[in-house]
Amino acid sequence: MAAGQERFYQDRYARFKAAEARATIQHKYTVVVPGLLQTEAWARLVLSQDPTVDPDGLERLVAERLDRQELLRRSPAPHLRVILDELALLRRPSDLVTWQEQLRQLIDSAQMPAIVLQLLPVTEGVHDLMGGSLTLLWADDGTAVAYAEGNKHGQLIDDPDEVAELRLSYDGVRDKALSPTATLEKLRQLLEESQ
Repeated sequence: MAAGQERFYQDRYARFKAAEARATIQHKYTVVVPGLLQTEAWARLVLSQDPTVDPDGLERLVAERLDRQELLRRSPAPHLRVILDELALLRRPSDLVTWQEQLRQLIDSAQMPAIVLQLLPVTEGVHDLMGGSLTLLWADDGTAVAYAEGNKHGQLIDDPDEVAELRLSYDGVRDKALSPTATLEKLRQLLEESQ
């Protein structure tokens, strides 16, 4: 990624992080384990795949990702609903310990009062959000923004009409997802099968 592109992306991402920090409600659809629910080892593994990141940069990125998780420890914690595409669980790392640790983290997260986790099975077929990940954020004053993210790019959307359209797309995906109870059962099954 060119330096100019990287700065442009970082500026947009900084705006997203500021909106995320203000949000009292978050709805996410993601094709990867979301950063808010990643273990340190998983974050390091995922972030280390970028060939442009040096070891010092990697440690900074991991620390930033883990620092974002403080949002979930606030009182009151923001309400977080995550629809995790099953594709995220089909790309297992070769390190079994890292995989099991991440599955346990998802299981623990799914049992937290402020978090709802739903798995979207690949058998549900095509849907309107297949182009990347989506985060919808609502602040306590009722304003909403969306963050659409793809491979090494992201866009913060604050136009109310566009945010409403994206919410409808999100709702359509949520309707195809497993229930929170069935999701928890599936995650436990995956953990058991990995042992």
